[in-house]
Amino acid sequence: MSLLNNKVALITGGTKGIGYAVALALLNESIQVAITSRNEKAAQDAATELNKVSKTGAKAIGIEANVKDYNSQANAVKKVIEVFGRLDIVIANAGLGHFASVEELTVDQWKETIDTNLSGVFYSIKSSVEALKATEGYFITISSLAGTNFFAKGSAYNASKFGVTGFTQAAMLDLRQYNIKVSTIMPGSVATHFNGNTPNEKDAWKIQGEDIGMLVIDLLKMHPRTLPSKIEVRPTMPPSH
Repeated sequence: MSLLNNKVALITGGTKGIGYAVALALLNESIQVAITSRNEKAAQDAATELNKVSKTGAKAIGIEANVKDYNSQANAVKKVIEVFGRLDIVIANAGLGHFASVEELTVDQWKETIDTNLSGVFYSIKSSVEALKATEGYFITISSLAGTNFFAKGSAYNASKFGVTGFTQAAMLDLRQYNIKVSTIMPGSVATHFNGNTPNEKDAWKIQGEDIGMLVIDLLKMHPRTLPSKIEVRPTMPPSH
C-alpha cells in the first residue's frame, strides 16, 4: 500500500490545466482530492470527470471558492475536513495573467493579478495551517519562472510570481518547526488553458500538465529528511526563433 493512500489534498483552481492534471495524478496515488473553482458547476463537473478517469477508489469533490476572499478559502478548507476528516496536502495553483506595459495596465488588472496570484496563496496557507499542523502536511505553491525572470509587459504578473516565490520560501522557514513541508514549483511554458490558450499539437514541445503532476508525486514521496524547496521546470527543447 502506498504511503500516500487515503491522504487528502486541496487544490485551488483545479478544473483544468495544471490543477486538473495534478488532481488526477493524486487520485491515481489513492489520495482523496478536493478541487476549487469560482464557478460551482465547473468544480462539480471537473470532479465528476476526475472520478470517471481515476484508476483507484479515491474520490474527488468540487467546491466553489474564490482564493481572493479569505473567508471563501477558509470555508473550502472547512468543507474538505467535513467530508474527508483531515487535510494533508494543499496546492495553491489558482492564477491568472494580465500582460501590458505599465502605461496600459489598469488598476483593476493590477489588483486582480496580485489578489489572485499572491494574496490567494497567503489565504490558502493561512486558512489551512492548523489542519496541516495536525497531519504534518505539505503545502505546495505553483509559481513560475516569471518569479525570477522579468520581461516586458509582465509587471503585474512578475510582481505576483516574484512574491509567490519569496513568500513560499519564507513560509517554508516558518512552518518547518511543525514538520510541515513547503515547496514552490516554478514552471516555464506549460500547455494549459492559461490566459485563454487552448492546448493543441503545436504545444507538444511545452511542459505538459501531467509532467507537473508527476513532479508533485515525486515531492510527496521524498524522504521526510529531504526538502526540495524551490524547483525550476522548463521545456527540454523550446523552438528556436
